[in-house]
Amino acid sequence: MDHLVAARRRLLVPSAALLWGLQFALFNPVLAVLLAGVFGASAAQVGGALAVYNASGFVASLILPAYADKNHDYVRPMLACAVLTLALAALLALITSLPAAVCALVVLGGPAGVGNSLLFAHLKHSGADAAEVVRTRAVVSFAWVAGPPLAAFVLTGSGPKAVLVLLAAVAVLTITATAGLLRAGPVSTPIRDGAGGGRAPMPRGRVATILVVFVALQATNSAVVSVMALFVAERMRLDVAWAGLALGAAAALEIPALLAIGRLSRRFSATALIAAGCLAGIAYYLAMPYAKGPVVLIGLQVLNAWFFAAVAGVGLTLFQEIIPRPGLASGLYVNTRRVGAIVAGPIIAVGSATRFGYGAVFLVCAAVTVFALVTLGMAGLPRSRAG
Repeated sequence: MDHLVAARRRLLVPSAALLWGLQFALFNPVLAVLLAGVFGASAAQVGGALAVYNASGFVASLILPAYADKNHDYVRPMLACAVLTLALAALLALITSLPAAVCALVVLGGPAGVGNSLLFAHLKHSGADAAEVVRTRAVVSFAWVAGPPLAAFVLTGSGPKAVLVLLAAVAVLTITATAGLLRAGPVSTPIRDGAGGGRAPMPRGRVATILVVFVALQATNSAVVSVMALFVAERMRLDVAWAGLALGAAAALEIPALLAIGRLSRRFSATALIAAGCLAGIAYYLAMPYAKGPVVLIGLQVLNAWFFAAVAGVGLTLFQEIIPRPGLASGLYVNTRRVGAIVAGPIIAVGSATRFGYGAVFLVCAAVTVFALVTLGMAGLPRSRAG
């Protein structure tokens, strides 16, 4: 009987991860189209709506995990987030006013997006090791490979509101899987705040340094994703479809990269794995401006995938290692992505203003990654195995 319970728990975690990833892999790529097509938003209004939506997510990523940490309960807030997703889909399908849609995004959408990070906080609280966290993150990456094409297919065939129906259906499944986690209980013996294996909490100055490092790394990834289509079309003189193929290849390759890093985390420290990822990122950013032809473009995505797998997988486990509270650790990590997207703007502006055009954005990203790698080395992180 115990064996069956353990097997059920092992199945529930990846199922929940897939559904949480799929929810926002379906919703976020079509949100701008939804705002413009259904609610008649102008380009400026779309930008403003996305800004306040992301700001709401930023604040919620601090408040909800703090509440979960205080109560040592991550599944019930996660379940509430899944219910909010269902409510958001239903409300956006019913209303016709842009201000009402923006209010729904702020009040419901921002907090709903925290569910994904709460899942990883639950894993850490339940005693999962770094390898299991990274494997679960690979499942989320798979959702982001499948989600955007599925959303585009539904959008093209049936319109924006059909995506909301699909989102509601996925939200119902997410509620079911999350409720299953609640009934199943912890994966193993739960840990309490400060139970970091006997290691003293890291000074706040060092934690702040790590935050800066990951904001910088996330910013480089966000910048190159944003300019990839323009770079491929204007610099490489290829059809813009190759940009989508390149980004799709990187996302697909990220999954085996994460699985490999999960295994390596049992042998090497988080610092070493992130440093190796940074070196792959630097090589990628330096090579891209001089890439010729689609074969080289796609081939270089191996480096890109390894770099972001290190940032996404090992970065999350590192935050959980250096910050005693699992919810706060996951929430802060998620917010490095949001802040990095903001910092990507100046990177693009500085790079594209040079005579190298969009190719220079990659060179600026290489310099930023070098800065992050050096800063990581100066932070003096523990060099125990990541797992």
